[in-house]
Amino acid sequence: MTQTSDNVTWLTQDAYDRLKAELEYLQGPYRVEIAKKIEAAREEGDLRENGGYHAAKEEQGKMHARALQLRQLLENAQVGTAPSQSGTAAPGMVVTIAFDGDEDDTLEFLLGSREESGAQIEVYSPQSPLGAAINGHKVGETASYELPNGKSISVKLLKAEPYA
Repeated sequence: MTQTSDNVTWLTQDAYDRLKAELEYLQGPYRVEIAKKIEAAREEGDLRENGGYHAAKEEQGKMHARALQLRQLLENAQVGTAPSQSGTAAPGMVVTIAFDGDEDDTLEFLLGSREESGAQIEVYSPQSPLGAAINGHKVGETASYELPNGKSISVKLLKAEPYA
């Protein structure tokens, strides 16, 4: 799964199906389960000091937030296959970089959305500092980005292959 511009998210069919099933679960059986927890906690009495009630309401809020996130993601999803052209860093590509010109100090990751929790590889968002720095660069090119401590670091793109 990969985040692309204009809030469109590229998804594999498997990722789309998995996220859609999660949304259906949240809107169906899980919603009923939380409603039962809230009702059971209400029956215990004073709601101001009822830890079970407050925990269930918090759980309900998290469920609603996740369902909203999934609905928006799926509405803007583009289902298909990963980009097929190798050689350029782009969402949907597995990239390998070397730090500061040291080709022994490498990092391989999927340039994509963190929603791809099933990925067997580390995922960096195209909006992250590193992702934004290398996005659009070709193999052999160097890009720089700023670290959280304010220092700048350069990386060289060694490989960019479609995510399989």
